[in-house]
Amino acid sequence: MDTGTHVVMGIALGGLAMIDPVVANHSMTATAVIAGTIIGSQAPDVDTVLKLRNNAVYIRHHRGITHSIPAVLLWPLAISGVIHLIMPGADFLHLWLWTFLAVFLHVFVDIFNSYGTQALRPFSNKWVALGVINTFDPIIFGLHVFALMFWAFGANPVYTMLILYAIVFVYYLLRFAVQHAVRHAVKNTIPTAEEIIIAPTIRFFQWRIAAISKTHHYVGRAYGRSINIYDRFDRKTIPDSPLVKAALKDKNLQAFISFSPIYRWEITDHDHIHEVRLIDLRYRSNDYYPFVAVAHLNEELQIVNSYTGWIFSEEKLHKKLDFISD
Repeated sequence: MDTGTHVVMGIALGGLAMIDPVVANHSMTATAVIAGTIIGSQAPDVDTVLKLRNNAVYIRHHRGITHSIPAVLLWPLAISGVIHLIMPGADFLHLWLWTFLAVFLHVFVDIFNSYGTQALRPFSNKWVALGVINTFDPIIFGLHVFALMFWAFGANPVYTMLILYAIVFVYYLLRFAVQHAVRHAVKNTIPTAEEIIIAPTIRFFQWRIAAISKTHHYVGRAYGRSINIYDRFDRKTIPDSPLVKAALKDKNLQAFISFSPIYRWEITDHDHIHEVRLIDLRYRSNDYYPFVAVAHLNEELQIVNSYTGWIFSEEKLHKKLDFISD
């Protein structure tokens, strides 16, 4: 989920913590727990700072080790330990329990996005992504904001948050039902599809679609159960050539491949430069595929420049590559 949603989730969990008599009856513990749930709801996303290095490092590691099983166990200990040093009168056990719940909830809700997490590390590096909730879901965010407003105006935080979580739970079930209906509609539209990727959008009834058959890649959108296929590409295996082998050693292309489950490739030549481009098919926007990895190689098959990330026009992509080469 996005940062704003994690923040309101952390505050809401702090309100629910008042169901714990130790928290409700001890003001310092209550203050410490609310701080713990807010910080804990943000802590796993500390790896966002990897963007300061480069996109390749960020793509390969964001929601990786910081969302793993060891991290879910270690974050609460570290956060609770620091808070307890500042507020030694707070009950450490209950502070740790609610902070742990905040960290766990952060990782758990991220699983429902199309981006997903490596939540099963170290047992598996597989990305777990259920793809039923958009990274920013205005309904989930709005429900939390309304609940927090009721709490601010004097409503009982325990009852308010219990009602909130009951509504959110039903909403998640509804999203799964809608996704299942969309998948069934895609299968009817593309009977030869071997793999179907359905990703949510910010709009409740609209979903991004990418499908793979033995011969083609399909890209489209679902509007309710109405399926619109916008593009169909021949499915071709990327050549096992010296050029491609050299390009795939590049860190940007490696990061892209580690993240993208469905992409097509293009190889072009211009001005004594070979371009190898990988194009993620999940994020079509205004007839353009903005998530790409590009490597330029010279005639000696040396990497001249490369890039991976979100680019919404060819002009901006060329500027980015020219800037890197400079």
